[in-house]
Amino acid sequence: MSVTYKNALPLIITAVLAFAACKYRDSGPGHGEKPKISFKSVEGINFIEVSRRQKNGLSFNEYGYHLTPDWRLRFVSDDSAALYSPVKDQYFNFPLALGTDSVFNIAHAFLKMKNMSRDSLTFELLEAQGDSIDIHKSRVVMKLYSEPFIKRTGKDLKHLQAASRKDTLFVRGLVAKANADIKKAFAAANPVQLISKNPNLKVTKRKTKPSLLDNKYATDDDYLTPTYDIVIHKAYQDFNYSFEATVDSAGVWHYNRPLVPFLGDEDVKANYIKVSTGIMNTYLKLFMTTLPGETLGMKHASTISVNVKGIMAGK
Repeated sequence: MSVTYKNALPLIITAVLAFAACKYRDSGPGHGEKPKISFKSVEGINFIEVSRRQKNGLSFNEYGYHLTPDWRLRFVSDDSAALYSPVKDQYFNFPLALGTDSVFNIAHAFLKMKNMSRDSLTFELLEAQGDSIDIHKSRVVMKLYSEPFIKRTGKDLKHLQAASRKDTLFVRGLVAKANADIKKAFAAANPVQLISKNPNLKVTKRKTKPSLLDNKYATDDDYLTPTYDIVIHKAYQDFNYSFEATVDSAGVWHYNRPLVPFLGDEDVKANYIKVSTGIMNTYLKLFMTTLPGETLGMKHASTISVNVKGIMAGK
């Protein structure tokens, strides 16, 4: 469910108030005397994120998750900034809280500005732990160019936001490992596609709508553990099964584990696995076309979750 700006506002204000009370961890002298950052020089300029990378320079991690550059930002005033919502196709204003040493907070994110000009911004995403923010420990570096700069220089936005050669080499290594051993499967940027080829089977991939409140991070589960709801009409009996499977680079299913608790009843668990594996090997493999997940154009093994509901004929 998406979060509207009206519903999000109380939570954002809470985050801003908490930010104002946060303690900064800094071993340097005179930290408390450092002035707050000002965005006066760049107010009113639309900036577009062109890269989001870890400190090692990669935009992919070992689990296959891609840090997608998707922010569009405009500083409005001393205490307000606007973020673009692709869902609403418009900018929304959010409270902007300023801290010392170039630290600021917007839309639930704690950031430290590294470089700022009318052409570009570079800032780090800081880690918050309890009521403290470690200003020397950041996970991610985000770079944005201004719209006037992009237009003036004729730069291609898609090219700017594309994965680097370093990313490609890293992902290629992950693909080789996953395809040699499906236990090393990783999340696919373009997830598995399940296409029904039988009118009695309907498949729906769950999708969380991104929210400005959490900087789109609420959709991480969609990426890392894609989930599919499958309904089979005219089944041999009514049933409901949930399990995890790995789809290899050839689109072949491999059963992993059930996704329901059994409270120590091993017989019930064994029967559940047996029946759900049978359903996978019959209905799912025969009634659907399965296309493997891909990352940067490379097919590879990836893990999915499925919820399968059978409805007996005549119902």
